[in-house]
Amino acid sequence: MATILLTSDSKKDLDLILQLAKKIGIDAKKLSPDETEEIALSIAIKKGRTGEYTDTDSFLKKLDNAG
Repeated sequence: MATILLTSDSKKDLDLILQLAKKIGIDAKKLSPDETEEIALSIAIKKGRTGEYTDTDSFLKKLDNAG
């Protein structure tokens, strides 16, 4: 299975592509803003994982000092 993500400022154009995809038998779906945010958050979490232990207290102190 392959996936494609399309973005455009034109709702009309995206609707046309969605109709075409369905017509030729490709499963297509519009993502809600919440679904888009969840995907982006998931990617950020995966990218940020290092497998290393992070001391919570030290991390929180660094955050306090940054602000």
